[in-house]
Amino acid sequence: MSLAALLEALPIPIVQAPMVGASFDALALAVSAAGGLGTLAIATLGPGEIGPAIAGLKAQTDAPFAVNLLMAPKVAPEAAEVDRALARLAPWYAGLGAPLPAAPNLFAQDFDAQLAAVIAAAPAVASFSFGVLTAAQAAALRTAGTCVVGTATTVAEARAWAAVGADGICAQGFEAGGHRGHFLAEVEASLVGTMALVATLRAAVDLPVIAAGGIMDGRGVAAALALGAAAVQMGTAFLLADEAVTSKPWRRAIATAGYEPTRLTRAFTGRHARGIENRFMREMKGVEDEVPAYPVQNRLTQPLRAASAQADEPETISLWAGQAVGLARPGAAGDMVRRWWAQAGEVAAELAARTGRGSDR
Repeated sequence: MSLAALLEALPIPIVQAPMVGASFDALALAVSAAGGLGTLAIATLGPGEIGPAIAGLKAQTDAPFAVNLLMAPKVAPEAAEVDRALARLAPWYAGLGAPLPAAPNLFAQDFDAQLAAVIAAAPAVASFSFGVLTAAQAAALRTAGTCVVGTATTVAEARAWAAVGADGICAQGFEAGGHRGHFLAEVEASLVGTMALVATLRAAVDLPVIAAGGIMDGRGVAAALALGAAAVQMGTAFLLADEAVTSKPWRRAIATAGYEPTRLTRAFTGRHARGIENRFMREMKGVEDEVPAYPVQNRLTQPLRAASAQADEPETISLWAGQAVGLARPGAAGDMVRRWWAQAGEVAAELAARTGRGSDR
């Protein structure tokens, strides 16, 4: 089945965003069961864990679901760079009473091995962020029966994905929480809003576009579909869901965020990401351009963030969230999906009535 046909066949064209650390199988299952497309965030899984995870989800549902991988580059940083980064983080570890980790031997999972495991497991959809596959890799996935979705933050990135044979594009707007998916230009040149991005991608590439960023309710769903999106991807809206595995300090920060702006930082992971500002982001701002690039900094702060979650300390943990985080609400994920779709229908009916009146003038 083509991606266009799969999205058209969904009872509710809402895709749950992959959120490492906040979502896994329970959330994906709940969204797919409600008629949307759940996503299993497998970026941190070893190649040997991916097949069983996908098979386990397939055993629990006949509905389609997606998986997502982050295209982490293979790195071999200089020992001096790692030592400087650890020295910079030492006071933060000490503040939590946590030991400073030793320099790791592995900074990220082997992407090629992860991809091979995904191809073998053949989920309905596989999405990718931080880069672009080769034409041969995309072809291997499609031969296995898996639709390929590439994350793009600009028209140039969408065209790069189209050129290698992707089945669809996830248009990640500036508003989106978590890591930025840019890969062809610097972050400043890749900060296009969701509405503008969806509209320009629809004009530039002949592929289904999934709108992502700042969509928190049925009004946002209706707006994105009106722009020509084949589906919408929602992440921050699910962070307070019963099935999410959001940590206690992260969940509390989302619930109390109100309408304060979120900010971009690379201090936590070495790659720009959007989240609720805390002390770590503020005090590391002056040196964030000096931290090692992803995945090195990400690996070096993993124990810090884990210790923060354990200590229920929100000031030293990544509180990823999108610009409209103040609209997040708790509840069962399936109920959320159905409610948003009902709202979208109400908005569409109101708009149809309004535009219909205008056409009679």
